[in-house]
Formats: sequence, C-alpha cells, structure tokens
Amino acid sequence: MTTGATNNHPSAASAWTRRGFLLTAAALAVVPGLPADPAVAAEELPDFPADVALYRSAYRNWVGEITADGLWACAPGSPEQLVDVVNWAWRQGWRVRARGASHGWSPLTVTEGTPTGAPVLLVDTAPHLTGLALDSPTAVRAGTGVTSEALLTFLEEHGLGVTAAPAPGVLTLGGALAVDAHGTAVPARGERRLPGHTYGSLSNLVLSLTAVVWDARAGAYVLRTFHRDEADCAALLTHIGRALVTEVVLRVGANTDLRCVSRTDIPAGELFAAPGSGGGRTFASYLDAAGRVEAIWFAFTEHPWLKVWSVSPTRPLTSRKVTRPYNYPFSDNIPGPVAELVGRMTSDAAWYLAPLLGTAQYEAAALGLVTTLSADLWGPSKNTLLYLRPTTLRVHANGYAVLTSRDRVQRVVSAFAAFYRERLTAYAARGSFPVNGSVEIRVTGLDDPGDTGVAGARPPLLSALRPPEDHPGWDTAVWLDILTLPGTPDAEAFLREIERFLLGTFDGGFALTRVEWSKGWAYTDDGVWDDEEVLGGVPDAVGRDAWAEADAALDRLDPHRVYGNAFLDRLFG
Repeated sequence: MTTGATNNHPSAASAWTRRGFLLTAAALAVVPGLPADPAVAAEELPDFPADVALYRSAYRNWVGEITADGLWACAPGSPEQLVDVVNWAWRQGWRVRARGASHGWSPLTVTEGTPTGAPVLLVDTAPHLTGLALDSPTAVRAGTGVTSEALLTFLEEHGLGVTAAPAPGVLTLGGALAVDAHGTAVPARGERRLPGHTYGSLSNLVLSLTAVVWDARAGAYVLRTFHRDEADCAALLTHIGRALVTEVVLRVGANTDLRCVSRTDIPAGELFAAPGSGGGRTFASYLDAAGRVEAIWFAFTEHPWLKVWSVSPTRPLTSRKVTRPYNYPFSDNIPGPVAELVGRMTSDAAWYLAPLLGTAQYEAAALGLVTTLSADLWGPSKNTLLYLRPTTLRVHANGYAVLTSRDRVQRVVSAFAAFYRERLTAYAARGSFPVNGSVEIRVTGLDDPGDTGVAGARPPLLSALRPPEDHPGWDTAVWLDILTLPGTPDAEAFLREIERFLLGTFDGGFALTRVEWSKGWAYTDDGVWDDEEVLGGVPDAVGRDAWAEADAALDRLDPHRVYGNAFLDRLFG
C-alpha cells in the first residue's frame, strides 16, 4: 500500500495517528442512510409517495467541510417516481437536492449549517437512475446517476470514448454535467478533432436531456425532454444545482488509445518560465506536442509531476499496457510517510511541517512511478484518463478557469506560478504555511456547440467554458487549482490573495478569470464562498446577458424554487 521509505517500528502514538487519519478519510467516503420509522416519516412528511422509501441520511461534501446530519432522503426507482417526489416537495414547501457522489467542495447541494429537520430532501440518483444504452452508433443514452467509470466502460465496450474526462471515476454523470466537469485536452499541433468529440466540458456533448420541470398547463412538475437546439436547453446543460435532470443523450465518437508519460525531473522554473525565457521544456511546448497535459506541483518543492497524454494507435515499445484505470496506487492509497505527517499536522497543529509534507508527496510520486512501472502507460482512453480513487488524500481545493488564446497559455501559467511562489515564500518567511497540498494545472478547449453536429446548438450558458462573445479569438482555458488540508491556518487569506490576483490580472484584457463551480472561490480572510464583491462579479465574468437568460429560464422551469438552497438564492438574487 505504501511506497518510499517507511518506519517498520512506529511508535504506538504515531501508528494511531496514521490509522485514525485513514479511518477518518474512509468514513467521509460513505454517507450512511438509516431506515425511517414509518410513523415518524408519516408525521414529518405527510402524504409522501407511498412507493418511495424514506431514510435518514447525513450529507458530507468531498472533504467534509460542509456537513448536515439527520436529513430526509430517498432514492426514487424511476424518473416517474422522481416526478411524484418533486410534486410532493412543491406542495409541502420543501426543497429537493439531488445527490450523486457528493464529490464537490462548494455549497451547491447543501449549505453548511442546514439543521436537522430542515425541509430539505436529498434525492439519491446513483442507486437507480443508472440506465445505459446506445441511442445510435454515435450517441449514448444515460441515466444521470451512472458513474463516470461505468459510462466510459460501457462506451469502451462499444468502441467509443471521449477526448477527456475528470480523473475521479466515482462522479455521477448528473453531478458532472451540473458543474461543467472537464478533463485536460486541446488539439496537439496538427491534430484534428474526431467526429463526436469535444475539447470542452462534458456538458458540450449533450444532444438532449430530460428534466423534471414545471408545466403551467398541468399545474405540476412533469418530465420534459429538451433538445440541444432549444433555447431552454442552454440553461440546463450546466445548471449548478438549479434543476433536476434524469437522463441525457450524449454525442460520442470512436475511442482512442492514449499514452500517458509522467516526468518529475523538470524544474518549475523551467516548466513555468515566462514566454521566451528558460529552456525548451515549457508547459506550452508539451501542450503543443501532445495537447493533453497536467502539472501537479507539490507545495514547497521544485519539480512538478508532469503528465503528458498523447494519441497513440499502437503501443510504444517503452509503454506498459494497462487494461483498467487507477494505475497510480501510491496516489490512491496514502503512503505511510505522508499519512504520518498529515496526522501530526492535523492532530498536533504542526502546520510548519508543510515543506516536509510537500517533499514526502513528491518523493512518493517520483518513487512510485518507478516502482509501479506507471511512468509510461498505454491503453484505451479510459484506463489513463481515470486515475483518482476516493481513498486519495482529501483536501480543500480552490478553482478557476482562465480563458485566453492558445498562444498565451504559457503567459498565464507563468504569471500565476510566479505570484503563487512569491506569496508562498513570503508567508513561510513569517512562519505561516497556508498550503500543504499541490497546485494542479490543466488546459482545455472551450465549449464549441458545433462539436455536437446539431444545427442551431448553443453552448451551455453557465459553463465556465462558454466562449465569450467579445473575444472570438479565445479558444482555450487554463484551469488552476490549489489544494490544502481543511483547517490549515491562513489558508483562506492566502487563497483570497491568489483569487484577487487572478481576477485583477486576467480581467478580460488578454485573459479572463471565471470561477470553477464545484471548487472554492469568493474567499474572505477567514471564509469561502462569502466575499460579496466576488459573488456579485460572477455574472459579469460569465456574461451578463448569458447569466440573465439562464436565470430567467431556470426560474420559468422551476418558478417555485424547489431546486435551490440559501447559497444559490444569494448567488442569483
């Protein structure tokens, strides 16, 4: 389970710390449901649909920063049952929150402080809304509770695939589409997009979707299918929790074999050098050569873990063929030295150990790539695109997309990296270590609706990858995330400085910053998702017209705000 040097005879205290930390991480992966007492359920939820079982459940987001206990929950067995549940909620004045894998950070599902007994009903989609079938040779029909791994496995079995996907296979499709989930991919030099593929978000692959929406004539919520060329569909493609989608049809294309090569020998100063300086091993140079690049830069270290995927129809001689995903066990199972340091930092408030933790994570990756023969992998796309299990180290993550033109990617990455390094060094000089995880950098294309092949298709209105009308030359987004353990002192203040830098530097001139819906943003000095100026500026970054159109459509489809919570009410006004 571990890699690198370990102590074979740990003290009882250190062994307990590591064991306790791992058990805590594992517990966050499970949200237990307690069967409801029928009498209590009948009293608290009168006239609830009799054929839908109720249970008590806790809500935990990915890292456990947002929690709620004792909420009512159910798992409708069909879309029709879900309609009955939504209509019950409307009549009773309750709100419905769809829950998939709870693999998110922001309060789009449940807000912190939601009390036991609140009129909030969790609807679990993963148990039953999981249908998968080919709708045509180039389209798949999928229930929104299906996981990303199940979807990609089904596609692979039929010779189909996607260009890019998020690393965790546990994500439900509905949750991924709600927040315009993405991977990392742009065209390599000379590469042409394959039919049925996109370099944008997964939302841009939707051909049609079925949602539970208000029908004024019926005076109730009903199932309705929206096609990609319909105006309202553009608002539903990335709805950030303001709708409930039950099924989608996705455009897909021929599967590809990918080679993924990892490197840990390039200094950050070279990889993230200013354009025109440094050596030839820049982030942009790898992007041009392969089109699919990710950098993971552990805090207080000098050499990032660089992954480069390339389309490779035949296996290179040096590559190891992989027939399943999750090929970095040292990442999925927290190495002993890493767990010991995390235990000391969180239990003993030894946050000054952040540089040692960064080094331990880097060494675990560098050694693990060698010992597990995973530095050069090759196989069907799914097997290298999916690489993150729920057992990995759980950390807080902020997130932003910086839209720009392809030729300015290195400029964006370099400016960000220089500011991040300078501020981290300044904090450390005064004895503060606000980051103990990593920086993650990915690059995607924008959501070009032409990729669907549907005449009249429009991009998702609320997607961070929606092309801005006033910059037709922009075609790329640089995704920037900073990861740190929950509760790290000064983390919010540090991330606020980063956010202010991004918003001020990439303000629409040569690049534009948009928030990543599922991550952390709108930082104050001691909180997150709470800065009024940033919250108020979100519609401007998305585009005021697009924001207003999406808001109006979502209000029309859910005039009673059954799908919402206090944070979404505040964000949309």
